[in-house]
Amino acid sequence: MSKDALLNIRKRIDKIDAQIQALLSERAECAFEVAKIKTAAGDTSFYRPDREAQVLQRIKDRNTSLLSDDEMARLFREIMSACLALEQPLKVAFLGPDGSYTQSAALKQFGHSVITVPVSAIDEVFREVESDNADYGVVPVENSTEGMVNHSMDMFINSSLKICGEVQLRIHHHFLSKESDLKNVTRIYSHQQSFAQCREWLNLNVPSVERIVINSNSEAARLASVEKGAAAIAGEIAGELYSLESLAKNIEDHSDNTTRFLVISKLITEASGSDKTSLLLSTPNKPGALYTLLEPLQRSGVSMTRVESRPSKQGVWEYVFFVDVEGHVSDEKVKKALSEIEKNAAMYKVLGSYPRAVIS
Repeated sequence: MSKDALLNIRKRIDKIDAQIQALLSERAECAFEVAKIKTAAGDTSFYRPDREAQVLQRIKDRNTSLLSDDEMARLFREIMSACLALEQPLKVAFLGPDGSYTQSAALKQFGHSVITVPVSAIDEVFREVESDNADYGVVPVENSTEGMVNHSMDMFINSSLKICGEVQLRIHHHFLSKESDLKNVTRIYSHQQSFAQCREWLNLNVPSVERIVINSNSEAARLASVEKGAAAIAGEIAGELYSLESLAKNIEDHSDNTTRFLVISKLITEASGSDKTSLLLSTPNKPGALYTLLEPLQRSGVSMTRVESRPSKQGVWEYVFFVDVEGHVSDEKVKKALSEIEKNAAMYKVLGSYPRAVIS
């Protein structure tokens, strides 16, 4: 390519950048006008998960560029996040400390223009939102290889908070340390789920090194940064935050290892057109009771995507069931099926209807 051709392309890029900047400024002004109109009307619901999901899906649907659909949606998520901060900066509580996978999920959902608030336990995430110290919370709920995060699910039994969104995050574990050689590592810190997800690599490469379970991978990274001979299993963000060297990357046993997170708030989310509804149910302990309870879903043509049981903690061998179905509670066929289920359930609670994860 000649120098003149390269110069012409660079001039074109500069012109496009100026156009993008002008359009971003115009979008920001529109967002600010929306905030003024809503404030004047007494409406404080600046963040609309349903509206955002619809916008991002349209962006993916019309994308014809060299950028992938998810990459294009990610860029627009950040634009929306910055514009929303002009209306009202959101506070989002997450299972910390800083650098955790849950923080990565929160930033993936809300963009980097929100205020993230780290707390030390899942029940504290719920309390932060219930007490209005945070607008939203993000908690892990299940992993594709290790199953449910029971503490998160149990919190929904007594909480009045609603699920208003979900995030799916591909999890890549790195073996991090201040040491420069695996031979110098004498102990490994990590969350129990991460140990389980990296079992094969650990057994092959560091079979005799002590494994110490702690509450979060980001805390594991912090400990590895201050203790001689220590290592951590954690993500790239935690490694950067605590200046750790990656002795091995992507050590998870399954390359498609994914964790699903739920976004919780006091908000009831309207239909986006591609939604899930989560239910909490219980039924008398007798043969066929669960089948009978859920049969209206099949009869109404509503697809059930998940059912999990947990001890109710209210009696021996009594269980509650967490059920996910396709659709929004306002959809006619979903509404019809759920009205029948409610009549026959010993416990019936809609945990929330919310948009499916848009960016994978």
